Amino acid sequence: MDIKYNSDGLIPAIIQDATTKTVLMLGYMNAEAVAKTLETNKVTFFSRSKQRLWTKGEESGNFLSFKSLQNDCDNDTLLIQATPQGSTCHKGTDTCWGESNTESYGFLSELETIITERKENASSETSYVSELFEKGLNKIAQKVGEEAVEVVIEAKDDNDDLFLNESADLLFHYLILLQAKGFKLDAVIDVLKSRH
Repeated sequence: MDIKYNSDGLIPAIIQDATTKTVLMLGYMNAEAVAKTLETNKVTFFSRSKQRLWTKGEESGNFLSFKSLQNDCDNDTLLIQATPQGSTCHKGTDTCWGESNTESYGFLSELETIITERKENASSETSYVSELFEKGLNKIAQKVGEEAVEVVIEAKDDNDDLFLNESADLLFHYLILLQAKGFKLDAVIDVLKSRH
């Protein structure tokens, strides 16, 4: 691998969680740090302040288990994917930007948050989701069944718009059902991962 170190013999290394894809931190590596990372499977940096190699977690126990290394298009920045063993930042946070390192499913995660809010405030809010939670598990499960049947019917026709709309309705009601049963999407994702 062609790595272009700067005039100080260093290269910036962006550390990303291998699972969640959250950016955890930025550090600097020299050739020796890269070699030690590959040898030990623990992400190791060159500490500019201490002027020595430093394995993340050597004092705290919060190691970064190395998974992969990529060079960028100019060969002057590394992207390292790792699995954190505890908090990454020395301030005790998941990332050096104070963000939570949780798996996100983009808009589906946003939708789950809205559903959670409507569930928690079901008696005080007037919304379709709140009303469904007020009606209870049986009504929510019934809606999922109805939407599933509609998806099957539309799958057999040639109207893609209707099929996609019914599919969206099914997924939406399924997310509601998951929360009615006390789960979130990540529980289902975990099951799928375990089968992979």
